[in-house]
Amino acid sequence: MTLTDENASPAAPERQVLAAEERYATELAFLAAHDDGPRPPGWRLTPRAVVTFVCGSGGETLELPAERRADGLPARLKVAPKFVGERALIERCVVTLAGERGLLLAGEPGTAKSMLSELLAAAVCGTSALTVQGTAGTTEDAFRYGWNYALLLAQGPSRAALVDSPVLTAMRTGRVARVEEITRCLPEVQDALVSILSDRRVSVPELAGTQDAQVAAAPGFTVIATANLRDRGVSEMSAALKRRFNFETVGPIADADAETALVRRQATAVVERAGAAFSVDDAVLDALVTVFRDLRSGRSAEGWDVERPGTVMSTAEAVQVAASLGVAAAYLPVGDVLDLVPGHLLGVVRKDDPADHARLLGYWDGPVRRRAEDGSAMWRRLWDLRESLR
Repeated sequence: MTLTDENASPAAPERQVLAAEERYATELAFLAAHDDGPRPPGWRLTPRAVVTFVCGSGGETLELPAERRADGLPARLKVAPKFVGERALIERCVVTLAGERGLLLAGEPGTAKSMLSELLAAAVCGTSALTVQGTAGTTEDAFRYGWNYALLLAQGPSRAALVDSPVLTAMRTGRVARVEEITRCLPEVQDALVSILSDRRVSVPELAGTQDAQVAAAPGFTVIATANLRDRGVSEMSAALKRRFNFETVGPIADADAETALVRRQATAVVERAGAAFSVDDAVLDALVTVFRDLRSGRSAEGWDVERPGTVMSTAEAVQVAASLGVAAAYLPVGDVLDLVPGHLLGVVRKDDPADHARLLGYWDGPVRRRAEDGSAMWRRLWDLRESLR
């Protein structure tokens, strides 16, 4: 998840969300000039600079040598971290991509797999836009090619009538293609990637006898895919396709303080986009993140057992709840924003399994009650709100 926007690039058209290559254009240009080490074919940055872009410069201010300074670039820049997780994970991802091997980011929903995929693609090849969104309705055309049927009927099969998929465009240009939620695709559609990742070419039999009958991957081409492991509708990947990827598991944030800081920053950004200031008290955010972490892990911070709900209590969901609290506090006469927490939590846990309602009540009767009995005023207030969960 994104931690800070302090180096976000200005002067972009107003949109709700900017692509990583636009949002961090200044950082990417600075790092390209700062590190002049060897780059894999087709890469905009060195592998070391890609890791720095994602993980940050560790609080160090980087200085651009005088001979590499250009108009519009700062002479010095502190690169902010954009992903909360192990640096070793990012290094392994970068090494996989440098070897032109497929990278699959797997894990529970809400662990920032898509964001990490976007950041890596933007840093490696300058664009994160060559993306296929996997669904049950995705066809092989999304990985291979389609046709402009008006031109096809008028002229017959030709290069002009061929419509490249994002994957085929990445092959032609030596860039990174992204496949979001690959396990949402049907197995026979997934397997369209097997030959692409092994042979590194796509045949177009309709153009047989022409120079366009086969598209070979340019140096630098590779694929980053993401897969959620707990969602319904997931299709098992074939063994052949699994062998074409290096798997990396992206887990929940281990450090509670880091997760709380991330939730605060993300929620603040959402509320500011809504035109207001974020005013939710830090203690409320701490309590909110504590509830999410307890229910996610099945154990409270104190070591008490907690029955886990079937839904994934992800950091992304915590951000959305915190943002909703912030918007409500800004625009509605809500009084104490803490009073809204139980209702929002109920909305989160009841998404998948109605039985999760009872599990949330069980959490209230366990850790919430025990913290209230230990003298915490905030948890006492939350305990008093138990009836709002009925």
